Amino acid sequence: MYIICSEGYGAEMKIADILKSESLSLSFEVFPPKTETGFESVKAATEEIAKLKPSFMSVTYGAGGGTSKYTLDIAKNIKDMYGVPTLAHLTCVSSTKETVREKIREIKKAGISNVMALRGDIPESMVNDDRSKWDYNFAVDLIYELKSINPDFCIGGACYPEIHPESPNQKEDIKRLKEKVDAGCDFLTTQMFFDNNLLYNFLYKIREAGITVPVIPGIMPITNANQVERAVKLSGSFMPQRFKSLVDKFGSEPLAMKQAGIAYATDQIIDLYANNITNVHVYSMNKPDVAKLIQGNLSDIIKR
Repeated sequence: MYIICSEGYGAEMKIADILKSESLSLSFEVFPPKTETGFESVKAATEEIAKLKPSFMSVTYGAGGGTSKYTLDIAKNIKDMYGVPTLAHLTCVSSTKETVREKIREIKKAGISNVMALRGDIPESMVNDDRSKWDYNFAVDLIYELKSINPDFCIGGACYPEIHPESPNQKEDIKRLKEKVDAGCDFLTTQMFFDNNLLYNFLYKIREAGITVPVIPGIMPITNANQVERAVKLSGSFMPQRFKSLVDKFGSEPLAMKQAGIAYATDQIIDLYANNITNVHVYSMNKPDVAKLIQGNLSDIIKR
């Protein structure tokens, strides 16, 4: 995924170019530590995932920028030490133009070509603020900023197969999504979902709306019952009865739930591949064992 030169890994491959391949592949998302004391353990976990040689790895950005200083450290380490293309997340909602522009310069200096442009969650302390005074209100504002500073960035955006929690309806949601693409978004990654039919329906609707950039499905392996409530809260995801039955049956048995959750995620991914999706993004939650088991379940399928 890199151009190799005599001194090691060279120019980082853009994700938009990776997605042009017809080969089936997996990518993984990891997150930085919340505190400095947790840095080494998180770094070790992300390195184990990088050793699996995914098509790329994304590194999230803390709520309100809380762990942002570690995002680049983790992303750069993955890129430089393992030659895995990285996607650095960047949020803007609680930041000034000066702060965001400095972060963009740091990303460029680190040699990272791929940026995930996100509005980010609004901090509780700012919920009732006058948003007209904010430098950035939406992800589209950040996309314009990224393109103005470095037109060569490959920019990703987020999308919701069901509906963004703050959107009045899906039609409006798709309208806003097209604005992001028109601003310079090169590809989209979905929020987690547990029913593939929701994605297929969503893809049909956005193609009808003129959104033609690649869409990467995001799959969350639920490996313990406590994750279910958090997943619903974060994404508002619809839980199909088949999945609810799985949690009801195995949720109180940690090892059984882990195995069942990985099997369910694997089944989703196989169905996506069978329906001409070439790259699937797995929210690994910094769990190398989960990433390895899922990749192992798909080893011969991916090798095709």
